[in-house]
Amino acid sequence: MADNDVSIKEQIPASKKLAEKDARELMKSASKLHVAKGKKLSEFKAGARPHAEAVAAMLGPTGNLRAPTIVLGKTLIVGFNEELFTKLLG
Repeated sequence: MADNDVSIKEQIPASKKLAEKDARELMKSASKLHVAKGKKLSEFKAGARPHAEAVAAMLGPTGNLRAPTIVLGKTLIVGFNEELFTKLLG
């Protein structure tokens, strides 16, 4: 993040498990969701009434929110993909 001059406002430790309810809450303030699962990239429309498929994509096999999760203005990024990070974070 520092290489791209991105500052972190809030960092939540992995020991605090975030679940579906938290994913839905994050979606309320976003307009776009990008989810990276390995090389697979998905993009969803976010908002107050998120589609079940979008919420499911944000969660890992244990039902917890996948990491990293980044809020960048009205854009929500879940999971890691170097190309996506370069495109969105510079």
